Amino acid sequence: MCGRFAQFTVLENLQSRFPIDTVACEFTPSYNVAPSQKILSIIRRKENLLLNLHWGIVPFWVKDFSKASKPINARVETAAEKPSFKAAFRYRRCLIIADGFYEWKKIGSRKQPWFLTLPEKEPFAFAGLWDAWTGEDDSVYHSCTILTTAASESIRDIHQRMPIILNPDAFHEWLNPDNQDTSKLEILLREQTVQEFKAYPVSTYVNAPKNNDPKCIKPDESLGIEGSV
Repeated sequence: MCGRFAQFTVLENLQSRFPIDTVACEFTPSYNVAPSQKILSIIRRKENLLLNLHWGIVPFWVKDFSKASKPINARVETAAEKPSFKAAFRYRRCLIIADGFYEWKKIGSRKQPWFLTLPEKEPFAFAGLWDAWTGEDDSVYHSCTILTTAASESIRDIHQRMPIILNPDAFHEWLNPDNQDTSKLEILLREQTVQEFKAYPVSTYVNAPKNNDPKCIKPDESLGIEGSV
């Protein structure tokens, strides 16, 4: 799964790396993004919009917002058919920008946090789904979830699941609303994804969502645990 990640690359650099036509939000870098918070995402309307979506999807058809489960992850194996995700999988897909994500590995009786990035440490995009829920007062709640899959060999020793990270060549087709062929989309999610990661242990400082600064991603060399690269 993916329950915490980081977004800190400056906006100017993101615009040169991702297919962004219009910036429709403000951006505050975060080293410790937690569920329910607003996260930087790209959706396709008439153009590619960079905006903030709440992390934890609320389907448009939900009647009672207070009872919505707001899942932060969606398993790719079932997303195309599960009621909470199937409409978004077909019609409302997004790119969720990140610089790295955290996973916790059980070591004895404790859980050790690790930070995982691309080997070149460049920002990347999770494959996500988004939706828009409208309240009785016509207010709109935009939200999203991150697709996950079985972990690749490079991180399987840390966690058995991982977020799906798309290759840049797949960005256009993933955002394309005219592509409503779920079979083709599932193939894209198998064949156009990142499999190799750099991983290293970090301090349990990151465990508390209130802690949000570069210390979260600082390698914890005191543990005597080597990273994967």
